[in-house]
Amino acid sequence: MRHRKKGRNLSRTASHKKATMRNMATALFRHERIETTTAKAKELRPYAEQLITLARRGDLHARRLAGRKIQDRDVLGKLFDDIAPRFEGRPGGYTRVLKLGHRKGDAAEMALIELVEQGEG
Repeated sequence: MRHRKKGRNLSRTASHKKATMRNMATALFRHERIETTTAKAKELRPYAEQLITLARRGDLHARRLAGRKIQDRDVLGKLFDDIAPRFEGRPGGYTRVLKLGHRKGDAAEMALIELVEQGEG
């Protein structure tokens, strides 16, 4: 039974999934859009949105908590200095997942996850 087992396991161990989410969140904040499988994009969305909400607080404790998950200092600075102020008045929904179709090699369903711009919506 999978009672209280929230989320997808993505055919990974817990530590591998944790590392995958950290790497994908770092790439998302660096490039502001990434192409990945639909399952990974849907799993990344709440992870990244929690980090943006944390960055909106902007205090030292929030920066240290986010620094546990985003271990590239340049990307962490970009998250707090550029991305968080952009979403200051927005109550959530900072990312969007767009389905792209199937990958040629293994027919995996692909998606584009990107940050929503403040001017839209």
